[in-house]
Amino acid sequence: MSAQATADIAAAKPAKAKRISFTQAITMAMDEAMAADPRVILMGEDIADEEGGGVFTATKGLSTKYGTARVRSTPISEQAIVGAAVGAALVGYRPVAEIMLMNFITVAMDQVVNHAAKLRFMSGGQTSVPLTIRTSTGAGAGFGGQHSDMLEAWFAHVPGLKVVTASNPADAKGLLLSCIQDDDPCIFIENTLAYGVTGAMPEPGYKVPLGKAAIAREGTDVSVIAYGPAVVNALAVAATLEAEGVSVEVIDLRTIAPYDEAAVLASVAKTRRAVVVHEAVKKFGVGAEISSLIHENLFGQLRAPVARIGSSYSPVPFSPALEKAFLYSREEIQAAILKTMGR
Repeated sequence: MSAQATADIAAAKPAKAKRISFTQAITMAMDEAMAADPRVILMGEDIADEEGGGVFTATKGLSTKYGTARVRSTPISEQAIVGAAVGAALVGYRPVAEIMLMNFITVAMDQVVNHAAKLRFMSGGQTSVPLTIRTSTGAGAGFGGQHSDMLEAWFAHVPGLKVVTASNPADAKGLLLSCIQDDDPCIFIENTLAYGVTGAMPEPGYKVPLGKAAIAREGTDVSVIAYGPAVVNALAVAATLEAEGVSVEVIDLRTIAPYDEAAVLASVAKTRRAVVVHEAVKKFGVGAEISSLIHENLFGQLRAPVARIGSSYSPVPFSPALEKAFLYSREEIQAAILKTMGR
């Protein structure tokens, strides 16, 4: 075979899709945003390359590329980080503030809730706060109760904040880019255990609109509504149940607040059964809001009450055995689905 023929065959083969990790997706979004807009700046503890590019290396390489005037390592003070970011947003910048772990946002709740979320309203719409707060959390790695809480329901309850999380790297890139370009404050939640998970690399410029859910898997028997890593678990359960003749539709919210009510209701109106899943403790969680929405709008059409799956009402344990018992499980998701089916 000639060299030209070999080259022609190689060219005819579809290129292997490139894959990236969650960390790479997040870095890509910030890199793309910074290249397109000089007003995008980053701040957080140890985020510059001299300090290692962040504890999860999500900002690695960016201070070298854009300079430490735009990628600023800060003191260990969450109040200072968020306060400075709010101020920068008010004067025209688009800051991306990294709060290392979600539990640490509690130190800056005044800046987040009373300043970032309310200044558009307090100014009669004359000013906006285009701020993105990136933060990581999640149980299952033995980080203990002060490093692992899913606190999305706190922020979803605050008018003026957008709360966002991704279930795959492509969406992580697309959602974060949309957050950075949004004129309102966004809380972007990253799952600590998911940073190394890989998925298809999106094209440059790929964005995911905020407030729009995705149908991660189509089905006809029951709708599972989830977000973040819970989507991956729901998809695994759906694949298992397919062999038993149960068709599960999986809705990935992507934006927790404001969530896509129309997509949720359309799915449940079709299947007439619903299970809501999240890692956060079940009581007083996002699942309660979604369950209420479904019952209020589709009560007469439902074939079973809406089921909720979440973790136990407890601080996240440090003990591996207790942490496993605390967390929701795929077995619980499967049991809830089958219960709605009357099995």
